[in-house]
Amino acid sequence: MTELSVSILSADLANLAAETADSMVCGADMVHFDVMDGHFVPNITYGAPVLKCLKKAVPEAFYDVHLMISDPARYAQDFAAAGANLINFHIEAVPNHVGQTIAAVRETGCLVGLTISPSTPPQAVFPYLDELDLVLVMGVEPGFGGQKFIPTTVSRVAAIKAECNRRGVSPRIEVDGGINTETASLCAQAGASVLVMGSAFFKAQDRAALAKQVRAL
Repeated sequence: MTELSVSILSADLANLAAETADSMVCGADMVHFDVMDGHFVPNITYGAPVLKCLKKAVPEAFYDVHLMISDPARYAQDFAAAGANLINFHIEAVPNHVGQTIAAVRETGCLVGLTISPSTPPQAVFPYLDELDLVLVMGVEPGFGGQKFIPTTVSRVAAIKAECNRRGVSPRIEVDGGINTETASLCAQAGASVLVMGSAFFKAQDRAALAKQVRAL
């Protein structure tokens, strides 16, 4: 079964708690919480106080927090305290401090995810596969929702999955960006076990049917 993580960046932000709760009712497995700082990526979203409020309003959700920020270790504890269950950070943000940042996230009690942008070769995450709960492969350039899926994402997922199999490790492989019913199927076939869906999910006429379709991949 494939897990569905819904990106609330594409939700109605004026009704964020209701949208989040509805996604859980419709069958989502996780809530993908995108944090952008205007420095690592050219956009600003929301921070730990918003997550804290959302966690209080929808405590049953699993919060998959994606830190698109320049200093993830500095803020990991804040997001953990606010309600994060899993914290993803970008390898490009801390190229010389990946191991230390993994340890910093692990110390918070959260699961640890390592993210790679489209320009980063999949082999960059190979040294850390033993230490990770999840690898996030971006299907678009990080920073904005609603972008078109980059086709080479599929082969990048397959490369990471093959290396995991070779080494006998099993972190989840997640894909974020440009996921719809077509690209979801391609990524799942390549080895992805978690799919982040934003625009396609929140604009769907029947969210429950879509969630069921994705989770059956």
